[in-house]
Amino acid sequence: MRATQKDIDLILQAYANRCAYQGDMHNHGATGGKSDGKSTLEQWKNDLAALDMDFVAILDHKQVRHMYLPEWDDSIFIGGTEPSTIIKECTASKREMHYNMIFSDPEQLQELLGEFEEFKFEGGAEGFFSYCAYPRARFCEIIESVMSRGGFFVYPHPKQYVNSDDPLEYWFRDGVGIEVFYHDIRNSWTADNYKLWTDLLKLGKRVFACSGEDGHNVARDTALTTFYAEEKKSACYIKYMRKGDFTCGSVGVRMCMGDTMMGGSCNFEGKRLVVAVDNFHRSVKNPDHEYRIDILNSDGVVFSDKISATEASFFALDAEDTDFYRVEILDETENLRIAIGNPIWNDR
Repeated sequence: MRATQKDIDLILQAYANRCAYQGDMHNHGATGGKSDGKSTLEQWKNDLAALDMDFVAILDHKQVRHMYLPEWDDSIFIGGTEPSTIIKECTASKREMHYNMIFSDPEQLQELLGEFEEFKFEGGAEGFFSYCAYPRARFCEIIESVMSRGGFFVYPHPKQYVNSDDPLEYWFRDGVGIEVFYHDIRNSWTADNYKLWTDLLKLGKRVFACSGEDGHNVARDTALTTFYAEEKKSACYIKYMRKGDFTCGSVGVRMCMGDTMMGGSCNFEGKRLVVAVDNFHRSVKNPDHEYRIDILNSDGVVFSDKISATEASFFALDAEDTDFYRVEILDETENLRIAIGNPIWNDR
């Protein structure tokens, strides 16, 4: 399973000119208006630097004004908003759900809010919008509008707001995110969301595992995302969100099958899977701990090996006829899952 030099050259070339950036894909700021975060944008900048974090997504509720503030910096902040709704057909007794609409361009977000009259968006940088209930079909139209405008849609903290036992109550289309690591990789919320995501994979759904701390307070490094991107810029991160080519967690995972990257799909016949693991964030790197990689397909774990937290590790295997391959990184000492690479799916 150890990679050959040819395998290593292949994956390094596939990710050439891309560096690892790590940060928080879901939080809020003290940005005035209807914001309910506790830290100003300047405080976020200072706190991120102190934690060796590169970015944070500020997704304030009911407004877009945060993306127009003079302190806004596209090399640090990812923009968007987090509305709330009830899907009218949802049968769960607890059924309020939030959803994150992520954009690099505030005008794209404003156009979307104006397109759907249910938001009652007042328009402009200082305009607010409302929450309301939707039929499932109408909600799917909103998701399609997010994606068609170049944004990214994430279903955040799903099991914490909706209590259905039916995984399909949480699925609306492929190619969007499910927030798996929530608030802290060590808590029961994350465990519940991880089970939901893996249940959706078993049902053949192609959704991406995402992370978010969502503390509304100060920066924390307990639920990070890792991107390999050409530049430190929100539009570049969103490009890879939309492709699913990112890691839910605090370790860099790179994976390819020929010219198909994480989040993509191809026919597995005659292909070889190549994986690289590197860039452990300091929050999960402990010299006294042991770490492990698991490579999984739709039947479960097909390969495990110890890895170093200080040196890059490379692996490769000949692909079998399975639904997908994906990677997890575990801290064996704590028995803790610290990173999830998004799958590559089989187009038979």
